[in-house]
Amino acid sequence: MTNPTHSVTLLTRSGCGMCVIALEQLRAICADFAIVPATIDVDATAATDPGLRAEYGDRLPVVLLDGREHSYFDVDEPRLRADLTR
Repeated sequence: MTNPTHSVTLLTRSGCGMCVIALEQLRAICADFAIVPATIDVDATAATDPGLRAEYGDRLPVVLLDGREHSYFDVDEPRLRADLTR
């Protein structure tokens, strides 16, 4: 059974090809759990949250599960699916 309280967020930036691929993968995975992944552009939010870009800006894309780093560069599909069922 899925946990409807999970949130999945992709940290990204404009022009990032890997980010586009990761978002496509996340949408397909999350659809199986009735979750719509959110996206946050670390450059666009730098004015209000400079720490986000400072921490993650050189490792994009980054997948956050429930606000915590889950994977970066590649979506770890088997691990994400397992964690979403908990």
